[in-house]
Amino acid sequence: MLRQTSAMTSSPPRRPREHKRTAVDLDVIVNGVLNHIGGRITDLSEGGARIDGASLPERSRCEIHYGGQIVYAVVMWSEYDRMGVRFPYELTHGPLFRALEAAREATPSGPARIFLSQRHTGFGRRGLN
Repeated sequence: MLRQTSAMTSSPPRRPREHKRTAVDLDVIVNGVLNHIGGRITDLSEGGARIDGASLPERSRCEIHYGGQIVYAVVMWSEYDRMGVRFPYELTHGPLFRALEAAREATPSGPARIFLSQRHTGFGRRGLN
């Protein structure tokens, strides 16, 4: 008699994301099979987006309309009032890609370097060595 272990039924380990997600605030129209839904992209990368205010069933295909551009997507997860989509073709040009680049340029890339000159070289608040 064969025993099935949990290792055989568990899902494969998740890979780290290939693209950096960026916070944005973009109004879009999501075109499903039977309807058009207004939504707002709040999280965007070259590989996908989180859309608030719109929800379609998981694994359904849709179109995202923004700035005269149509981007095709597949719904990866869905909740009552938001969903996550993956782009089968990475964003490389067009209004949505330009909005992503603009948001990344406006976001600081690292911690503020204002206090580096006043930083102690020792350990702790008292500068113990």
